Amino acid sequence: MINSRQNSLARRARAVRERDVEGLIFVEGLRLCEEAARSRLYVEDILFTEKFASDERGARLLEELRRVGARAAEVSEDVLDFVADTKTPQGIVLLANGPACDAVTFESSLTREPLVVVMHGINNAANAGAMLRVAEAAGAAGVVATQGTADLLSPKALRSAMGSAFRLPIWSGASFHEVIEWCHVREIETVSTDLDAKQSHTEHDWHGAHAIICGAEAGGLASEEIAQTNARVRIPMREPVESLNVAVALGVVLYEAARQRGFA
Repeated sequence: MINSRQNSLARRARAVRERDVEGLIFVEGLRLCEEAARSRLYVEDILFTEKFASDERGARLLEELRRVGARAAEVSEDVLDFVADTKTPQGIVLLANGPACDAVTFESSLTREPLVVVMHGINNAANAGAMLRVAEAAGAAGVVATQGTADLLSPKALRSAMGSAFRLPIWSGASFHEVIEWCHVREIETVSTDLDAKQSHTEHDWHGAHAIICGAEAGGLASEEIAQTNARVRIPMREPVESLNVAVALGVVLYEAARQRGFA
């Protein structure tokens, strides 16, 4: 039993939570930890409470993780409160190896005619996580997060994505110009959402390789960025509504693309 907040493992877990340990991610909560196990993430350490271990579902998860070599340490409720990122911890935290998020790994995972999501300047981690989840649900091949976009492997984004960040190919840290050029070289049609676009998202032909580019929550893409994309689409909305949450807007467009491509 670890009772001190000054314990080395507790301090290390806190550092991982704050993204100060390269290569490791902080996974918290029963459901998300189950997703990590299901996705076969390599888990280095488990921190759990006595209450969590006494629950049948929790005990089953602990046994599964121990079987694949994860080190487990029981901690007091006070220590878990110190380590946790949530206000009401569920009694378990994993320190796991995060997925690779580089361009080479990303490209090697793509299908022949991919449907890619590009997050440009999305600054809310919860929105970014929700976008990851809807991207996976709608059959997107992967997600690109440009410089300035929220960390997709932060605790808040991971909770919002609910496992999608463990499975969906991600490329983080590219510049907007780099992504546009990457798409151009690979003949991936880039499509931006624009309130002033003449074509609705249902009128666009989504067959073939595409990249849907979503701008920041407050102002979307800049006019010069929109001008660099191959096509623009708008989502029809009844007045007086002028905009949708970025994750909702992405879902609307993605599912139309999926419908045309035979997914739904």
